[in-house]
Amino acid sequence: MATIATDAPRAATPWDVSDVALYTENRWRQPFAWLRANAPLSWREDSPYGGYWSAVTHDLIQQIELDPATWSSEIGNITIQEGVAGREFPNFIAMDPPRHTEQRKVVSPAFNPTSMTRLEALVRERTKALLDALPPGETFDWVDRVSIPLTMGMLCILFDMPFEDAADIRVWSDMAGTVSPETTSEEYYERFMAEMGRMLARFDGLMEARRALPPTDDLLSRMVHSTAMGNLTPMERIANIALLIVGGNDTTRNSMSALVEAFDKFPDQLQALHADPAAIPNAAQEVIRWQSPVTHMRRTATRDVVLAGQTIREGEKIVMWYISGNRDETVFTDPDSYDVHRENARRHVGFGHGIHRCVGARLAEVQLSTLIEEWVRRNWRVAPQGGPTRLGSPFLHGFTAMPVKIEKRG
Repeated sequence: MATIATDAPRAATPWDVSDVALYTENRWRQPFAWLRANAPLSWREDSPYGGYWSAVTHDLIQQIELDPATWSSEIGNITIQEGVAGREFPNFIAMDPPRHTEQRKVVSPAFNPTSMTRLEALVRERTKALLDALPPGETFDWVDRVSIPLTMGMLCILFDMPFEDAADIRVWSDMAGTVSPETTSEEYYERFMAEMGRMLARFDGLMEARRALPPTDDLLSRMVHSTAMGNLTPMERIANIALLIVGGNDTTRNSMSALVEAFDKFPDQLQALHADPAAIPNAAQEVIRWQSPVTHMRRTATRDVVLAGQTIREGEKIVMWYISGNRDETVFTDPDSYDVHRENARRHVGFGHGIHRCVGARLAEVQLSTLIEEWVRRNWRVAPQGGPTRLGSPFLHGFTAMPVKIEKRG
């Protein structure tokens, strides 16, 4: 529990876990294991993003998430980076109550049970069609042919956009979700705002069309017809649309790619799903834990405070490393294993925790479960053809390419 600050010495870490090489080279496990064992809350003075605290255990992450009055999402940014080249990016996940609560209430009914029933049928239809079109026995890129089209198609459905717009949505999502030292430059900011301006023009047209119609449960209609989000500034519209695109894309997309690695490393788990298809929803949650597609979220201290024996000063950033919390040995037995029957898989923090837990979490589970069901039904083995190319980011944990070949299981 947070208390009043003292002059306790800081636990300095030898690891800069914001270093993108840890993720592109897949070397992140050992640093986080060391931190969990030796410095669950530690300070790093120098990094491309300035000084930051790291919270790496499941318990500490939950403590921080459950105390938004002390740990603000609105001050600073929700990532280790200070906005885009230092500019604010005001979407509802980067807000504190009461504004966060008001705007989240607008979006969340778009994922209610009635909407989910309709979306689940569309997910299954598109998943079957896409998998049926894959070339058995030929090498292809799973990221490009499966993960991206499935998630882009879902976003087109959510926004009631033609599937021809999927290529643009991919560009906007990749740009809005990028965190790296290169994105702190003015040059990048100019490119970013040019692309976000193109995105805003496209969505403003869609939103104006919704404004002229009676309200419905779709996302854009709910936004334009609400008091909380009906009169957003252009930058607020950009930020919220970008949030919905990134949230609907990257978590699911990178978990879909991670399934290939998981079933390749642990083929017995694919066999377990053939024997027990009822475990498929749990297998979907387990791949989110195992992959941790959102590597971290960041908060900023609203006051001087002591947490886990460490003094954190007002205005300092604290980074919750979900990728480490999901490997916490005190919560998850043999955490580096992918286990479709893991009893507490749903305790992962891959969707966040508390008031900021991902509003589209149920839709992500439906998409992943449907992909696994269709995979199992086809009796496939998806065999990697060389190693994947990994995303260079300390924020999103994923893949840019993954060559594979589909084979029938024996």
